[in-house]
Amino acid sequence: MKNRYYITTPLYYVNSSPHIGHAYTNIVADALSRFHKMQGDDVYLLTGTDEHGRKIQQAAIEQSLEVKVFVDKIVNNFKSLWKVIDIDYTDFIRTTEKRHVDSVKKALQYIYDKGDIYTSSYKGWYCVPCEMFWVESQIDQSRLCPDCKRNLEEIEETNYFFRMSKYQNWLIEYVEKNPAFIKPKTRYNEVLSFLKNNTLDDLCITRPKERLSWGIDFPIDDKYVTYVWFDALLNYISGAGFSDDSKKFTRFWPADVHFLAKDILRQHAIYWPIMLKALDLDMPKTVFSHGWWLVDKGDQAEKMSKSRGNVVDPFSLVEEFGSDALRFFLLKDVPLGLDGKFSREAVIKRINSDLANDLGNLVFRSINMIVKYFEGRISNVYLEKFGYFSDMAKKTRENYLNFMAEIDFFNAIESVFEFIRMTNKSIEEEKPWVLSKENRIQELSSFMYCLAEAIRLIAIYMYPFIPSSSRKILAQLGIDDCQFEGILNSDSWGFKFSKPVIKTEPLFPRIDVS
Repeated sequence: MKNRYYITTPLYYVNSSPHIGHAYTNIVADALSRFHKMQGDDVYLLTGTDEHGRKIQQAAIEQSLEVKVFVDKIVNNFKSLWKVIDIDYTDFIRTTEKRHVDSVKKALQYIYDKGDIYTSSYKGWYCVPCEMFWVESQIDQSRLCPDCKRNLEEIEETNYFFRMSKYQNWLIEYVEKNPAFIKPKTRYNEVLSFLKNNTLDDLCITRPKERLSWGIDFPIDDKYVTYVWFDALLNYISGAGFSDDSKKFTRFWPADVHFLAKDILRQHAIYWPIMLKALDLDMPKTVFSHGWWLVDKGDQAEKMSKSRGNVVDPFSLVEEFGSDALRFFLLKDVPLGLDGKFSREAVIKRINSDLANDLGNLVFRSINMIVKYFEGRISNVYLEKFGYFSDMAKKTRENYLNFMAEIDFFNAIESVFEFIRMTNKSIEEEKPWVLSKENRIQELSSFMYCLAEAIRLIAIYMYPFIPSSSRKILAQLGIDDCQFEGILNSDSWGFKFSKPVIKTEPLFPRIDVS
């Protein structure tokens, strides 16, 4: 049986249309999913939408729409984006679906029966945009939300609470014993420091229906709905079959990696593992928190927000540059985990330098030479003189596999580009035009084979990042039926080409910035 590998993205909140931050998280998850499929794993990639809460209810009212009609409209925008940027997800879950609602109620009943849910009166400050309560000690005299800096509402009411504080010492011990549980290391240190230097409050997990009607009914008391964050986090088990498919759940839980942005790290690295502990379920193997894409303003960078009017639309970027170019920029321009600076100029620079000059130029000139010297036929002749190609291919493979196993896309891509740059350099050093002029046909034929074989391997290794372009590159080599699943188990140097190459226009034409 294949090894199973379970990847999740966060659920995206449907109060507005998707932006580049949403695209980034799903591209990251998709790249890892494709890599594990290339290893032959049985991959389950879950994404979806978070559709409850007061913020969504208010957004629907502002547009004079029924809430369900409003969320259906936004959900379609997300699904359209995933198609446009080539996200090959296994499952799309919505928190309004029956399987999720059933999972939430099942989980709540289990935790309640265990004695970890109780009622209490509550007085605190509530942030509608963040769907978060804050106690007096957490805010200053401005009465602004510590996270989003918007106005808070003072609320006093009776609610149900989850005994999160009960599990604080357990979580500290678990995090200390499992250094790979939270990545990157900076986020691990951040969470551990917070747990050791703060006392966790119990989590308010309900809202009275008189204040909020749009949510999952609380199974213990029909006067309440479930708090949106408690509801949404449970998608990771509801998508894996917690309420409706025990066989599937046994196979895929626990998740191998949860991908998320750093602004929701606390919910995923503190709330979520404690919820799972209370449910007597296994922990996910890794919670991976990536950085933000900031808007580059020259000497400074600012966070994207609708209020500032600087949100970057991924649809327009794909229309201008193409899906693969956008994917490549987001994965290559900054190491996963750090903040990145976004600008249109930065995208163009990355396309021109890496995709056009290095990769695109290598493919275009190599195909042209094979057509020119051998009428498009690759002879499969390999001379030991060019052994440095197979040596570099072996080194590239080893580095690539190691970096991908560590979810280090930045260095995985760089290892492939070292191979690309070496192959480009070899053309200048071997001078195939001289070999042709001097009628050294066997050497020329072997060198053309080396170029083609190097390009084949490069296309395979780049597939998680630029899937459409990788297929096009292989098609130009006469490989139009490539099956990527399990391909890393048989990708060694020495492929036998059987079809002629196909000459086309450059895959990545340079973009004129004049």
